[in-house]
Amino acid sequence: MITTTFPYLTILIFIASMLVYIESKTKAKLFKYLPAIVILYFTVMTLSTMEFWIKTDEINSAYKGFKSNLLPAMIFLMLLQSDIRKIFKLGKKILLTFFLASISISLGFILMFTLLHNFFEPQAWKAFGALSGSWMGGTGNMIAIQSALELHDSKMGYVLLIDSIDYAIWVMILLALVPFAQYFNQWTKADGSILETLGSTLDTKKEQKEINFTSLFMMLGLSLAVSVIAQQIAPLLPTTSFLTNTTWVVIFATLTGILFGMTPISKEASAQPLANIMLYLIVALIASRANFAELSQAPLYIVAGFIIITIHASIMILFAKLFRLDLFSLGVASLANIGGVASAPILAGAYNKALIPIGVLMAMMGYIVGTFMGLGVARILELIA
Repeated sequence: MITTTFPYLTILIFIASMLVYIESKTKAKLFKYLPAIVILYFTVMTLSTMEFWIKTDEINSAYKGFKSNLLPAMIFLMLLQSDIRKIFKLGKKILLTFFLASISISLGFILMFTLLHNFFEPQAWKAFGALSGSWMGGTGNMIAIQSALELHDSKMGYVLLIDSIDYAIWVMILLALVPFAQYFNQWTKADGSILETLGSTLDTKKEQKEINFTSLFMMLGLSLAVSVIAQQIAPLLPTTSFLTNTTWVVIFATLTGILFGMTPISKEASAQPLANIMLYLIVALIASRANFAELSQAPLYIVAGFIIITIHASIMILFAKLFRLDLFSLGVASLANIGGVASAPILAGAYNKALIPIGVLMAMMGYIVGTFMGLGVARILELIA
């Protein structure tokens, strides 16, 4: 029975690191459907349900301190490589397709919640608000919005259930559709000839510096400094019931990451692995407060996720026909939102290896806009509730 800080944090870091290591070394099919970060959440949640640690004052203090201080640092690091100037080079049609995906996903959340909100518990809008962050940029945005909305950690199980089950099926559908792209493009009368030329000129790794001790140490210090500054500035800004101090911290870290992403610091490849370490630790911390007994509405949440995806896909197909959009752009734009950098480049590569940079840049764009759009969706859901 763990009652002190160091063993508590050690077991969380150990489980996270082992899962990442196993995922990278094994060819197990499990990881194709359940990413290590999802397995991490439910593994730690199981230990929490079994009361492997006791929520003493010391552990509660460690949880709050690490989570609140690492969050803005992680957001900053994740956005560092999202150079907005490169994203603008994607061209108007691909950018419009990305925003079409974001808006249709937002409408999916709003329409679904309008229909089903009476069947959910009172604070369910916060859970779907956090999920909207994940489905408009990735897990980092989800954690940011969860903190901004002050959503209880026990409710994150619902979010990750939808994010793993519904998302995995959607990825499989989009990958299965790749061989039929030419028939879809004929139906929409789309011209996808520009994509291969565009992809070969947008390699995002050409200018990156290698990962080394100096770079890692500098990034660690810089990101923690941003975290401290964000938390010092936030209390000075005006707040409302929705725009809390934590929301300001998230917004400040996001804007700082975007600004620094246009400087030479964005070329440091060390930012991404360091951000991922922080992300895994934050997810483990959140899971350590959850309990399986609190997931009584899981089937309803999973069905709600499929309704959101159905609305999103229907709108995308309609606009593809109206504006002659190709299946590649639609699929990658969808996964740049719903899956982020973990899946958009994979789908892009399934079409052509030269198109992978487009998937990367669109996923980066998801990181940039996801937090803001997710907070907007959460506000609308709150009004509906």
